[in-house]
Amino acid sequence: MTPISRLVAVSVYAVLVVASSPVALSQAAQGSSDERQEFSSLLAKAEKGDADAQYRLGVMYFNGEGVPKNDAEAVKWFRLAANQGDVRAQFNLGYMYAMGEGVAENDTEAVKWYRLAADQGDADAQFNLGLMYKKGEGVPKNAVEAAKWYRLAADQGYADAQYNLGFNYNNGEGVLKNAAEAAMWYRLAADQGHTKAQFNLGLMYDDGEGVLKNDAEAVKWYRLAAAQGLASAQYNLGLMYADGEGVPKNDAEAYFWWNLAAAQGNENAKTNRDIVEKKMTREQIAEAQRRSAAWKPKKE
Repeated sequence: MTPISRLVAVSVYAVLVVASSPVALSQAAQGSSDERQEFSSLLAKAEKGDADAQYRLGVMYFNGEGVPKNDAEAVKWFRLAANQGDVRAQFNLGYMYAMGEGVAENDTEAVKWYRLAADQGDADAQFNLGLMYKKGEGVPKNAVEAAKWYRLAADQGYADAQYNLGFNYNNGEGVLKNAAEAAMWYRLAADQGHTKAQFNLGLMYDDGEGVLKNDAEAVKWYRLAAAQGLASAQYNLGLMYADGEGVPKNDAEAYFWWNLAAAQGNENAKTNRDIVEKKMTREQIAEAQRRSAAWKPKKE
């Protein structure tokens, strides 16, 4: 069996850091007198230069919590806090520049603020700075620098960075190609429930690349990714059942997983499903279709 190619997409996972107690602040401007007083106190502190208060006001304006949503105001308060070295505000200001929210999109400015936060050890900023180097946004494209920043975030347990670093080792991007290192980083991300890492680790066991070939392990990791709804993993899991690799041969199970992948537009799965259907009874087909209709992805 020849499994499908590895996924190569790398997604941006850039999310604003929220205040530590957003619920307590959510109605501060418009709620009870105590809440209004709390908001007034926060605003007074921010206007006097309190970086934490400035950061929290930025979050409130970005989320529209207790005040009308206003990205420009969010940028204003993030900038004031960031200029005082608040790492959360530096990251958020970088995000605002990268996304063009509340300020004109400017990748160079995004990189500047991400770097300031990354240099303070912020894993989100380290990861996003790695992405900027990978894509050449705001800085010259540089796979070595991308791998450097991924590694710093990965060493802090950042699953997306672990996945990207594994991909770099698997493909020799910015680092010497090393399948064993790729498998190690994929495993660290996969153990945290990272779907694509689970799938790629399954491929490595399937192919015996960086690890000893082990069909049962390949099935294990394909199944975890397939259970989260990854169509490519569902397709490969179907192949394992169809060929009896790592699991007992089972056409009904192959049909089930291919049916799920086909529903997501996987044409190979649709073709294989229609082929294996000819070897199944009406009852088996009906049961597999019933299971497919009732199936829901399980997010870790």
